[in-house]
Amino acid sequence: MTVKLKRICVFTGSREGSRAVYREAARNLGETLSGRGIGVVYGGGHIGLMGVLADAALEGGGEVIGVIPQGIVDLEVAHEGVTELRIVKTMHERKAQMADLSDGFIVLPGGLGTLEEMMEIISWVYLRFISKPIGLLNVEGYFDPLLSFFRHAAGEGFMPESYDKLFTVGENSDLLISGMEGYSPPDGALVRGFDTI
Repeated sequence: MTVKLKRICVFTGSREGSRAVYREAARNLGETLSGRGIGVVYGGGHIGLMGVLADAALEGGGEVIGVIPQGIVDLEVAHEGVTELRIVKTMHERKAQMADLSDGFIVLPGGLGTLEEMMEIISWVYLRFISKPIGLLNVEGYFDPLLSFFRHAAGEGFMPESYDKLFTVGENSDLLISGMEGYSPPDGALVRGFDTI
């Protein structure tokens, strides 16, 4: 089964991080998505890795849709050069619209906001609210501590052992997207306690 990815929502930071490798990964992802004819849906900012990603996709002729709350627009960080800028009232509206517009999700390195978005979307897939592929672009092992925590939580009985079927992990943009195109939802039905996938 092949998933048709017309648009991918990218969660990433409003900062660039302390090493150039993060900026390079964001630029490469933007170039890869536009090169494959896949549109970008993202948080709508012109700063940090968000801005790097959007600029790279735009330079490659790709579609870029930004979804941003008015409160963040007021801080003058909205990207005015994107294909479409959707201004919403709340962060909840932002995430819902980003999910509706997208066929899958990629998570780049980022901070609290990025992690919050990632965890919510993984939960949505886990609870069968949506059935779309999620990819973690594990730049220089950035997500290794989080993946270690997931293993720990599964070992302690708070997550199913098959949690790793909820997302794909990769260090290369092109291979990660190819892996997402081969996504199939986890088998099994939810039971009381949401403890089976």
